[in-house]
Amino acid sequence: MDWLADKWIFLLMFSGYTAILIRHAIEGNKKTRNVTDYFIGGRSLGGITIGLSFFATYSSTNSFIGFSGQAYSYGIGWLLVAPCAVIFSLMAWLIVAPKLRRFTEHLDSVTVPDFIGFRYGSDNARLIAAVIVIFSSFLYMTAVFKGAGNLLQSFLDMSYELAIFVVLIIVMLYTAVGGFISVARTDAVQGVIMCVAAVVLFRGVSSSSGGVNTLFNLDITQDGANLLSWDTAMPFTVLLGVMMASTMKFMVEPRQLSRFYAISGDKSIATGRIVSTAAFFIVYTLLVPIGLYAHRIIKTPLADSDMVVPTLLSNNTVFNPLLSSFLVLAMVAAAMSSLDSVLLVMASTFHRDIISIKKVDRTKELHIRATRMYVIAGALITALIALRPPGGIVTLTSFSGSLYAACFLPAILLGLHWRRGNSFAVCSSMVAGAVVLLLWPLLPFSGSIHRVFPAMLLSTVLYLFFTQMRENTADERVNTLFAHSSS
Repeated sequence: MDWLADKWIFLLMFSGYTAILIRHAIEGNKKTRNVTDYFIGGRSLGGITIGLSFFATYSSTNSFIGFSGQAYSYGIGWLLVAPCAVIFSLMAWLIVAPKLRRFTEHLDSVTVPDFIGFRYGSDNARLIAAVIVIFSSFLYMTAVFKGAGNLLQSFLDMSYELAIFVVLIIVMLYTAVGGFISVARTDAVQGVIMCVAAVVLFRGVSSSSGGVNTLFNLDITQDGANLLSWDTAMPFTVLLGVMMASTMKFMVEPRQLSRFYAISGDKSIATGRIVSTAAFFIVYTLLVPIGLYAHRIIKTPLADSDMVVPTLLSNNTVFNPLLSSFLVLAMVAAAMSSLDSVLLVMASTFHRDIISIKKVDRTKELHIRATRMYVIAGALITALIALRPPGGIVTLTSFSGSLYAACFLPAILLGLHWRRGNSFAVCSSMVAGAVVLLLWPLLPFSGSIHRVFPAMLLSTVLYLFFTQMRENTADERVNTLFAHSSS
């Protein structure tokens, strides 16, 4: 009874939020008539909804728990993640969104792997891309589950395993039932909640630490390193790689790109660009200093920076029960806004690009039913992995982003803006990027530069070389699109 008396505010908020998710799932299910509706909302959603969804699907507990707490260990250099997020988000909307929306509609593409396959006329490229998407999705979702589990474990005094189970059941069900329409509308609500939560979190933590101006007056050392140094935890080039890998994926990550598939047209793209960029600027500017302010509040050193924000939320001198309950709800919402998107991308990729690669009929209920089963299976497997996660939140997120950047950057960016390209070039590019990313830490000089840079470099060089050396393999639809774009 004491536990219920302490947590009733959060439980009431969470119940109301869950009711919204159920409503969105029911509405999404009613409006889903075919696979295109289920995967990408029938390419009919507006700029405000997609702009908020683009922001929300990235800003999971990885941001509110991982990114917010990381400055606790990484120091002041971590503050640069905010401009990185804004710059790469804006680049995605300017460089990728308009052409990707147009290309995928004309190619009848609904996933990133099938776009790559259609663009380069290659089932092999499509299959390689699908494997990369599924592997990276498992890593990313593990990080999100870990963040949500740590948060609920700390705030609700429940076991980590039970916390994982609660998040699993809710996300799995509303994603499977409602599809993309449910996911996008839920993301829009979650995006608004997260914007408000970022303001509340920053205000509470900065005030409790002595005020906003105390940030650059801190005299903090950890393991002999000053946290106000740019290279506190690692060489700055490595830190820069971590930040870029975590944010560059805006331009290539399937869950982000699926928003561009679903948006209704150029006018909505312009609106979405403004909404998304503003949200990233406001929220990340407020979130990333939290770990530094925390040193003035948390007296007992923490070994895991992922526990910084959960510890702050449990401190009654920082947040009263109403505010802490709202913030926990916002962070659980953040976790769900990423999990639902990645789950849908992974399930649609598995069904569309591996199981049914030769099938193009999008009207059969069988395809939707099968994808729903893959949503459930993917969620269950990831939750099991998250019980014993292979790394911290930022580590897993960074590697997932690095994999997308190394493998997909040439295939997508050059594929959209350069008429030439062939199956061998794109396949060798993706494979080389993945191999370098995996093997780079084994090299003796690897500690001086983040592995995403050499991986992207080799991936791009091979793409350019083999594109020049071999004949194009794309079908006539691609040539027509480029001719139309240049006219």
